[in-house]
Amino acid sequence: MSAEARLKQLGIILPNVPAPVANYLPYRVAGHLLFLAGQGPRDANGNLLTGKVGGEVSVEEGYNRARIVGLQLLATMRMALGSLDRVDAVVKMLCMVNAVPDFKDHPKVANGMSDVFVEVFGEAGKHGRSAVGMGSLPHQISVEIEGVVAVKAY
Repeated sequence: MSAEARLKQLGIILPNVPAPVANYLPYRVAGHLLFLAGQGPRDANGNLLTGKVGGEVSVEEGYNRARIVGLQLLATMRMALGSLDRVDAVVKMLCMVNAVPDFKDHPKVANGMSDVFVEVFGEAGKHGRSAVGMGSLPHQISVEIEGVVAVKAY
């Protein structure tokens, strides 16, 4: 089943792609690679979701926020490529978690993004990944995720 068909089957509606907050692009295609700029989680009204995971933000909420970013990145992939069916494989993702100093569950937060990619792309959604803690992130967002995607040749 194609990625676009899976989206429909799962009832997933992708959000709008947020506009960059500085002098950069939301994505760049170079050869058969799509580089995705880092994004943070936004609510349905487009407001940034802030707070430190392990503090005022629980691991479960961090997971949900990483999933939101995963959906935003899927929307960015579609914007860049015209269709998610052009994605050959998700190659490498970097999940940065704005966490309290003694936080240890960064991978549990990153799973929110990883799980949605596997739901949509199947095996092609499995990727190399780093999940790291940060003392802060821009605008105090809870999670920021960037990555690299392989694009099918046409």
